[in-house]
Amino acid sequence: MVFLTVKMMQRTALFVTLGGLVTSLVTTFLPLWKTMNSDLNEVENWYSGLWHMCLYTEEVGVQCKAYENMLWLPMDLQISRVLMLVSVSTGSLALLAAFAGLEGVEMCVGQPSLKRRLLVLGGVLSWVSGVTTLAPVSILAYTMVVEFWDQGFPDVMPRWEYGEAMFSGWFGGLALVIGGTLFFVAVCMGDFDERPPSVPNSPQVKHRTKHYLKTEVL
Repeated sequence: MVFLTVKMMQRTALFVTLGGLVTSLVTTFLPLWKTMNSDLNEVENWYSGLWHMCLYTEEVGVQCKAYENMLWLPMDLQISRVLMLVSVSTGSLALLAAFAGLEGVEMCVGQPSLKRRLLVLGGVLSWVSGVTTLAPVSILAYTMVVEFWDQGFPDVMPRWEYGEAMFSGWFGGLALVIGGTLFFVAVCMGDFDERPPSVPNSPQVKHRTKHYLKTEVL
């Protein structure tokens, strides 16, 4: 295809990675990881995130409060905090490395091997960023499912359910993984385009040509 070029693939990978990074960054600070609504008091909605908890009421609106002590938090929430920060950091480094390796960018000019290594590094970092986004979201999702179906809690006790940030986290992590994969596809396309053309006057080709000529004469 005419539009499926190395430069176009590189820029597509960059934009997909950027979209995944922005989504993961927003997900990190959203207080909508968990949501809870009690049947006994339907006018109150509780929202929980990685950094603070919010309460929504019709009379007051939204009131948020940060967690006072990190040591009081559950272990899965502490791990999710660290992994999301690692995801944002590695995703930012992936964009910087990949941008320097793009064709047409006035950086590392005349060093195609260095540009290739930067694209590979960007793809690896984008993969790491995607995995470290998908991991905490999946861990908290699994914890909520286990607690939701726990028979030890009374039925009247409200349970945490999935919030909007969970789905945005899955989307952002998947976009980062896809962006890293597209960087590797762009590298493979560039390697394919730089292959030396087959030489028609090679000894093997000459030998085959003579063989065919003898066969025609006979």
